[in-house]
Amino acid sequence: MKAAIPVLHVSRSVEAEAFYCGKLGFRLEFAYRPTEASDPCYMGVIRDDVRLHLSSFPGDSVAGAAVFVLVDDVDVLHAELARRNVAMEMPPTDQPWGNREMYVRDADRNRIAFVGSPASA
Repeated sequence: MKAAIPVLHVSRSVEAEAFYCGKLGFRLEFAYRPTEASDPCYMGVIRDDVRLHLSSFPGDSVAGAAVFVLVDDVDVLHAELARRNVAMEMPPTDQPWGNREMYVRDADRNRIAFVGSPASA
């Protein structure tokens, strides 16, 4: 095995693309729309080695899912996202299980947890 690509359900693909690309720093890799309408849409976004798929097709995933994204430095990413006015559900926090984590949510309540080493490491 090489990788897993989570599929997050989104209700509006244009808004999802704006959030993931404009706010979180991903770039659009592809978008499939069977008609000229904005939705339904199945798209892939990528940042560094992380790929996420976002779908507004009925039956593709469930809104409110969670994805853990491993990062080198949660605090550096936090500063970047703060400059882009991304609302934080939880700012960088050292967890008792040994991770430093920061959570954001998209408009469909999908949680993206950015996970790194503790600040003291």
